[in-house]
Amino acid sequence: MKKILVANRGEIAIRVFRACAELGIKTVGIYAAEDEYSVHRFKADEAYLVGKGKRPIDAYLDIEDIIRTAKKAGAEGIHPGYGFLSENLSFAQRCEEEGLIFIGPSTHHLDIFGDKIKAKAAAIDAGIQSIPGSDGPVASIDDVLAFADEHDYPIMIKAALGGGGRGMRVAHDEKEARDGYERAKSEAKAAFGSDEVYVEKYISNPKHIEVQILGDKHGNVVHLFERDCSVQRRHQKVVEVAPCVSMTAEQREKICQAASTDEACWLYQCRNSGIFS
Repeated sequence: MKKILVANRGEIAIRVFRACAELGIKTVGIYAAEDEYSVHRFKADEAYLVGKGKRPIDAYLDIEDIIRTAKKAGAEGIHPGYGFLSENLSFAQRCEEEGLIFIGPSTHHLDIFGDKIKAKAAAIDAGIQSIPGSDGPVASIDDVLAFADEHDYPIMIKAALGGGGRGMRVAHDEKEARDGYERAKSEAKAAFGSDEVYVEKYISNPKHIEVQILGDKHGNVVHLFERDCSVQRRHQKVVEVAPCVSMTAEQREKICQAASTDEACWLYQCRNSGIFS
């Protein structure tokens, strides 16, 4: 590729621009009207206004205008960064239809991992241990209460789609479960366009440790070591620490190797196809 559009803003876009500059790739930036003087606009080789007349966030979610801009600028691919459209299956499909390279997960993997219920089923099929949860979306509050009777409180009600801590409610008793079910469905509908939710056992005060993976479309996968993401607010990561200071060298080796080999490898290859970490 000789030129790509970065469908993001701020520090995220600037980091991609920097990587492209090192690779000799020309960059196209986009910006909402409110970001007219943002630094990322001037760090790109060229930049264009998108989502005219829309709110700032909605402008960066305007799939058709972003694709139109990419084609107008002569970009061969689109890098979504993270957040916004990075896990949007419809966006990746539209890129394919328009002959643009989506620099991120394949549509096959986005279909699986964009939906937490499908992702959990894939993990179970691969023999990976999972937190006890409902077999699929829950149809009513009765299903939630039945799960709580079997597995005890606390439980977590979660939106099937999206992320960022939205559509998630912890319940320690029946009253909180009834209230949380309605709130999770409402929030999920508003944020992701679907009120589908599922339920699973809530683990109190866990260590949230992730392994960063880098892979390509040819099946080459390497790990970039781990990070501790346990400091969270409203179920969303606030501080990430690398390396994780609470792990032994043996634990670090074990978790990193598990993340980048065998059946775990194909699960994490959702982060494949080019410059994507």
